[in-house]
Amino acid sequence: MSKDRGFRARALGEIAIRCADMNAMVAFYETVIGLERLHGDYNSAIVFFRIAEGFGGHTQVLALFHHSVSLRPGLHPSGTARPVTGAGSALHHIALSLPFEEQDAVLRWYDEIGQPYRIEEFGWIGWRGIFTEDPEGNTVELVAYDSSMLDQV
Repeated sequence: MSKDRGFRARALGEIAIRCADMNAMVAFYETVIGLERLHGDYNSAIVFFRIAEGFGGHTQVLALFHHSVSLRPGLHPSGTARPVTGAGSALHHIALSLPFEEQDAVLRWYDEIGQPYRIEEFGWIGWRGIFTEDPEGNTVELVAYDSSMLDQV
């Protein structure tokens, strides 16, 4: 039974990843994945990328935060220890959507630059995901919907 709360989330606004090597992470998300950098550079402690136009004028954003930065002490962890990434992290993966017709271009691009990847199909929902890893071991999925991917019942 659902309760009427008077509100409902409509879209993802931001994903933030704590990073140790900002230079490598900025280069990956800008050159490998192709996100547009909105704010910050390779030497910044915080870098923002545009994912897509979001809901109600709020741009969907990927934010990279150097692990030593804490904008709100006590709320965001900071320090000299590298963040836990990859399989040891609580972050399972991030998925970025694109049209199904562009997935072949992703495969060609990854092959061209030698970026390892794997493909999984999710017939129950009609998705195909192309999975790779960023320089710190976080899984990044480029996912697309196509009705041909749906399981036939």
